Amino acid sequence: MIVLPLLLAAQAASETPQWNCADPLVQQEMNYCAHQDFLVADAELNAQWKLVAEVMKQRDKDVGDMLDDGRPGYFQTLLDGQRAWLRYRDAHCASEGYLARGGSMEPMLVGFCKASLTRARTAQLRELTEIEG
Repeated sequence: MIVLPLLLAAQAASETPQWNCADPLVQQEMNYCAHQDFLVADAELNAQWKLVAEVMKQRDKDVGDMLDDGRPGYFQTLLDGQRAWLRYRDAHCASEGYLARGGSMEPMLVGFCKASLTRARTAQLRELTEIEG
C-alpha cells in the first residue's frame, strides 16, 4: 500500500511543469520561457544557415578558379564568420547574465540575450542570400 503513493509522488516530481510563457509569473518560469525563446530563435537560425550555406557553396562553384587569389571562398569565409559569431554571442550573453551573476535571474538574462542576437544573425544571413554573388 505504501508503494503506490510513493510511485505517484515520484511520477509527479518527474513531470515537467506546464509553464505559461505568455504571462510568466515566477522566476523559474521566466528562465524556462527565455530558454524556449532562444530555442525557437536557434531553430530559425539553423534553417537559415542551411539556405545561405548552399548559396555560398553554389557561388564557389560558379566562380571556380576565376578567383584563385589564395583567399578562402564564399562558404569557408561564411563558416569562419559563423564560428566566430557563435563564440561572440555566447561570451557576450554570459557577460550580460553577469548583471545577475549567481542569482536566479542570470539564466533569463542569458536566454533573452541569446535569442535577440540569434534573431539578428538570422536576418544577417538572410541578407547574404539576397546579395547577388
